[in-house]
Amino acid sequence: MPRESLPLVVDDLSTFAKSLRAQLLKHDAPEPPGHQTLLNMLARAAGHRNLQTLKARPPTRPPKIAQPPSADLSDIVRRTLNLFDADGRLQRLPAKRSLQLMALWGLWMRFDAKRPYREREVNQILTAWHSFGDYCTLRRDLVMQGLMARTADSSVYTKLPARPNADAMALMRALRRLGH
Repeated sequence: MPRESLPLVVDDLSTFAKSLRAQLLKHDAPEPPGHQTLLNMLARAAGHRNLQTLKARPPTRPPKIAQPPSADLSDIVRRTLNLFDADGRLQRLPAKRSLQLMALWGLWMRFDAKRPYREREVNQILTAWHSFGDYCTLRRDLVMQGLMARTADSSVYTKLPARPNADAMALMRALRRLGH
């Protein structure tokens, strides 16, 4: 059986190594981790949820590079903006929670506050604005962070009137400048 070629892009090798080391240290077993466990650790260290979400990415194509971030943006805005391509699509969910929360603002802005959404519509919008294939996590995070609300049966979602901080506002302005 031929092996599947799976490209793994790492934005910051140092962060990748630190994340992998931390995961290996948490692995409390007398034996080294097994093959599948190690593959999942590598995928997580690269910013993916696990190997399955890494494989679920759409086929790789030459990425469009966004315009270099403006020098007047804060560090967290620049780092978050680097997670988006030139079309304003979120390329990956970072491991660092502060960057994840900032990236959610870039998705939150894609919803209209004046209308309710069915779960399928939310999934379609999130799928259109990210490229790593995990709209469930994004949808859940939007609700958990108070950016969206859903009914008890999760059939209807609404955008909540949240107040973004200055960094989130700067991120949304930069994403709008991308033309989308």
